[in-house]
Amino acid sequence: MNKAAIKITAMVSDDLDEVMRIEQDSFTYPWSKNSFQGEILSNRFAYYVTAKDISDSVIGYAGAWIILDEAHITTLAVDPSCRQMGTGSLLLAYLLRKAIEEGACKVFLEVRDSNRQARRIYERFGFEVIGKRKRYYHDEDALVMVRALEKVKG
Repeated sequence: MNKAAIKITAMVSDDLDEVMRIEQDSFTYPWSKNSFQGEILSNRFAYYVTAKDISDSVIGYAGAWIILDEAHITTLAVDPSCRQMGTGSLLLAYLLRKAIEEGACKVFLEVRDSNRQARRIYERFGFEVIGKRKRYYHDEDALVMVRALEKVKG
Protein backbone atom coordinates (compact mmCIF):
# COMPACT_ATOMS: atom_id res chain seq x y z
CA MET A 1 0.00 0.00 0.00
CA ASN A 2 1.20 3.47 -0.85
CA LYS A 3 1.70 5.64 2.25
CA ALA A 4 0.25 8.57 0.30
CA ALA A 5 -3.03 6.65 0.05
CA ILE A 6 -3.34 6.46 3.85
CA LYS A 7 -5.25 9.26 5.54
CA ILE A 8 -5.10 10.10 9.24
CA THR A 9 -8.44 11.22 10.70
CA ALA A 10 -9.86 11.84 14.16
CA MET A 11 -11.26 8.65 15.68
CA VAL A 12 -15.06 8.67 15.92
CA SER A 13 -17.57 6.22 17.39
CA ASP A 14 -18.30 4.75 13.96
CA ASP A 15 -14.65 3.59 13.78
CA LEU A 16 -14.79 1.55 16.98
CA ASP A 17 -15.86 -1.82 15.56
CA GLU A 18 -12.83 -1.80 13.24
CA VAL A 19 -10.60 -0.43 16.01
CA MET A 20 -11.73 -3.24 18.31
CA ARG A 21 -10.90 -5.89 15.69
CA ILE A 22 -7.34 -4.52 15.43
CA GLU A 23 -7.10 -4.09 19.21
CA GLN A 24 -8.04 -7.73 19.83
CA ASP A 25 -5.66 -8.95 17.13
CA SER A 26 -2.80 -6.85 18.52
CA PHE A 27 -2.86 -7.06 22.31
CA THR A 28 -2.97 -9.80 24.93
CA TYR A 29 -5.04 -7.54 27.19
CA PRO A 30 -7.13 -5.43 24.80
CA TRP A 31 -8.97 -2.29 25.84
CA SER A 32 -12.76 -2.46 25.86
CA LYS A 33 -14.93 -0.62 23.37
CA ASN A 34 -16.23 1.45 26.30
CA SER A 35 -12.67 2.52 27.14
CA PHE A 36 -12.16 3.87 23.63
CA GLN A 37 -15.61 5.47 23.67
CA GLY A 38 -14.77 7.26 26.92
CA GLU A 39 -11.44 8.45 25.56
CA ILE A 40 -12.87 9.95 22.36
CA LEU A 41 -16.04 11.41 23.90
CA SER A 42 -15.12 12.43 27.44
CA ASN A 43 -11.37 12.89 27.88
CA ARG A 44 -10.53 16.49 27.03
CA PHE A 45 -6.80 15.70 27.14
CA ALA A 46 -7.07 12.82 24.63
CA TYR A 47 -6.26 12.81 20.93
CA TYR A 48 -7.17 9.59 19.11
CA VAL A 49 -6.73 9.08 15.39
CA THR A 50 -7.20 6.36 12.81
CA ALA A 51 -5.26 5.49 9.69
CA LYS A 52 -7.62 4.64 6.83
CA ASP A 53 -6.90 3.11 3.44
CA ILE A 54 -8.39 4.18 0.12
CA SER A 55 -11.56 2.15 0.82
CA ASP A 56 -11.97 4.09 4.11
CA SER A 57 -11.25 1.00 6.21
CA VAL A 58 -9.40 1.47 9.50
CA ILE A 59 -5.95 -0.11 9.20
CA GLY A 60 -4.43 1.42 12.34
CA TYR A 61 -5.01 3.81 15.20
CA ALA A 62 -3.15 5.71 17.88
CA GLY A 63 -3.88 7.85 20.88
CA ALA A 64 -2.19 10.24 23.24
CA TRP A 65 -2.95 12.40 26.22
CA ILE A 66 -1.51 15.88 26.14
CA ILE A 67 -1.52 17.55 29.55
CA LEU A 68 0.27 20.85 30.06
CA ASP A 69 3.77 20.38 28.61
CA GLU A 70 3.83 16.57 28.48
CA ALA A 71 2.31 14.03 26.15
CA HIS A 72 1.78 10.35 26.81
CA ILE A 73 1.18 7.92 23.97
CA THR A 74 -1.52 5.60 25.27
CA THR A 75 -1.91 3.23 22.34
CA LEU A 76 -0.75 2.53 18.82
CA ALA A 77 -1.69 -0.48 16.70
CA VAL A 78 -1.78 -1.49 13.05
CA ASP A 79 -3.85 -4.25 11.49
CA PRO A 80 -1.58 -7.31 11.32
CA SER A 81 -2.20 -7.63 7.56
CA CYS A 82 -1.02 -4.02 7.05
CA ARG A 83 2.16 -4.01 9.11
CA GLN A 84 5.62 -3.23 7.68
CA MET A 85 4.14 -0.62 5.33
CA GLY A 86 4.80 2.56 7.31
CA THR A 87 1.35 3.01 8.86
CA GLY A 88 2.67 2.92 12.42
CA SER A 89 5.28 5.54 11.56
CA LEU A 90 2.63 7.79 10.01
CA LEU A 91 0.49 7.53 13.14
CA LEU A 92 3.43 8.18 15.46
CA ALA A 93 4.59 11.17 13.40
CA TYR A 94 1.06 12.60 13.52
CA LEU A 95 0.90 12.30 17.32
CA LEU A 96 4.32 13.92 17.72
CA ARG A 97 3.28 16.87 15.51
CA LYS A 98 0.06 17.24 17.52
CA ALA A 99 2.00 17.18 20.80
CA ILE A 100 4.32 19.93 19.53
CA GLU A 101 1.37 22.03 18.34
CA GLU A 102 -0.24 21.69 21.77
CA GLY A 103 2.94 22.82 23.54
CA ALA A 104 4.33 19.53 24.84
CA CYS A 105 8.08 19.44 25.59
CA LYS A 106 8.34 15.67 26.16
CA VAL A 107 6.50 12.56 25.05
CA PHE A 108 6.39 9.38 27.14
CA LEU A 109 5.21 5.86 26.35
CA GLU A 110 5.39 2.31 27.63
CA VAL A 111 6.24 -0.66 25.43
CA ARG A 112 6.60 -4.36 26.12
CA ASP A 113 10.22 -5.26 26.69
CA SER A 114 9.78 -8.10 24.16
CA ASN A 115 8.18 -5.95 21.43
CA ARG A 116 11.33 -5.43 19.38
CA GLN A 117 9.49 -4.17 16.29
CA ALA A 118 7.74 -1.36 18.19
CA ARG A 119 10.92 -0.51 20.09
CA ARG A 120 12.83 -0.12 16.80
CA ILE A 121 10.20 2.30 15.48
CA TYR A 122 10.26 4.35 18.69
CA GLU A 123 14.06 4.44 18.71
CA ARG A 124 14.07 5.55 15.07
CA PHE A 125 11.84 8.45 16.16
CA GLY A 126 14.31 9.44 18.90
CA PHE A 127 12.75 7.78 21.95
CA GLU A 128 15.11 6.50 24.64
CA VAL A 129 14.53 4.01 27.45
CA ILE A 130 14.52 5.76 30.83
CA GLY A 131 13.12 3.06 33.09
CA LYS A 132 10.96 -0.01 33.64
CA ARG A 133 7.50 -0.59 35.05
CA LYS A 134 7.42 -4.01 36.70
CA ARG A 135 4.57 -6.27 35.53
CA TYR A 136 2.89 -3.34 33.76
CA TYR A 137 1.34 -5.79 31.28
CA HIS A 138 0.41 -8.33 33.98
CA ASP A 139 2.70 -10.90 32.37
CA GLU A 140 5.63 -8.68 31.41
CA ASP A 141 7.54 -5.54 32.31
CA ALA A 142 7.19 -2.37 30.27
CA LEU A 143 10.05 -0.17 29.20
CA VAL A 144 9.35 3.52 29.75
CA MET A 145 10.58 5.61 26.84
CA VAL A 146 10.79 9.38 26.39
CA ARG A 147 11.54 11.83 23.65
CA ALA A 148 12.15 15.57 23.97
CA LEU A 149 10.25 17.78 21.52
CA GLU A 150 11.16 21.00 19.83
CA LYS A 151 8.79 23.87 20.46
CA VAL A 152 7.03 25.35 17.44
CA LYS A 153 8.46 28.74 16.72
CA GLY A 154 5.93 31.41 16.00
